[in-house]
Amino acid sequence: MMRYDYFDTLRTHIFRPLPRNGGDTLNYVALKMLFGDRAKYLMLLCGLSFAVMLIVQQGSIFWGLMMWSQANISNLNVPIWVTDPGIAQVDEVKPIASTAVDRVRSVDGVEWAMPLYRGLLRARLVNGEYHQVTLTGLESATLIGRPLEVLEGRFEDIRQPDAVALDQWAVERMGGPTVVTIGTIFELNDKLARVVAIAKTQKSFTNVPVVYATYERAIRYVPRERRTLSYVLAKARDGVPVADVIQRIRAETGLGAFTEEDFGWKTIMWVLNNTGIGINFGTTILLGFIVGMAIAGQTFYLFTVENLRQFGALKAMGTSTFTLARMIILQAFTVGLTGYGVGVGLATLFGSLAASGGTLPFAETWQLLLLVLVALLMICIVSASVSIVKLVRLEPAIVFR
Repeated sequence: MMRYDYFDTLRTHIFRPLPRNGGDTLNYVALKMLFGDRAKYLMLLCGLSFAVMLIVQQGSIFWGLMMWSQANISNLNVPIWVTDPGIAQVDEVKPIASTAVDRVRSVDGVEWAMPLYRGLLRARLVNGEYHQVTLTGLESATLIGRPLEVLEGRFEDIRQPDAVALDQWAVERMGGPTVVTIGTIFELNDKLARVVAIAKTQKSFTNVPVVYATYERAIRYVPRERRTLSYVLAKARDGVPVADVIQRIRAETGLGAFTEEDFGWKTIMWVLNNTGIGINFGTTILLGFIVGMAIAGQTFYLFTVENLRQFGALKAMGTSTFTLARMIILQAFTVGLTGYGVGVGLATLFGSLAASGGTLPFAETWQLLLLVLVALLMICIVSASVSIVKLVRLEPAIVFR
């Protein structure tokens, strides 16, 4: 295959008098030089696309795991959580006194406060299998904290004798819809439980399925303890700042109080500080950034070195170093933005295929895509700078050598 002759373009567009849009002509020349060397262009495109795909994929999986870690908060969709003051994260249940509900209700600015039980139990199916579940007890009158979406049955039926509701993960873990369905009976701590509804929830970090019951029935299911109240769920009155209500709850009750968002972030930070998830994913993302920068920088430098005669010809004809630098930046951003689009598309395709059905945590957010775009632009700027330094030192006389 014959190599693209850049001097044909130069003779056609440069040696003749430049029109008023001479800048557009030089941009055209720059793009011709970029696309003319297909091997290096494809190498650049593949390197940047791989870097973008790796960063977006790993970043989305990481954030998906963080969403799973605080799923037991977001699934209940409650404005204020009142807890033991020393609690570290949502799955670290520290029971509080049952009088806490009335104490929170008495705080000025609180519209309502409801009890919540949460604890681990073993469910025994009729076939003798045991499965660990998270038992969640909701206040029977209001069912505050119930899932927003119900797949089968009526959630309100958990007020019936021995009635419970499951989330879809409990059905999956306990044998699937052929084993567990509406009307299925199993045991919780040697007491009967009958399934009346199946709800849809976000999978949790620990992947322990959830069984919902009324608060009073949940207390009967669990072994006797001195304290059984796990949390108090509350809401501020309309027009009253939530931050003020939280401060009053803390001051008047001595308990911990958090907004849903703050409690979620508290849980996320606990996971980051006490597990290796942040370091593992951070290392992979950093490697993707370094690989992309190394490939782009090296290839752009070789690209510039091989085209020194063309750039020297332009410089000999009076083209300023600033204009040549602008041509290099145009080339870098052209292949960079193309690689960004390809990389994001591949990562999104991976997420839609591998994470279908909620089996893989994958949360691709606009904040992540914006961060990756900024990182990619940094790679392009650094890569272009390596070539621009070479151009600054370029002598026009190189065209005659």
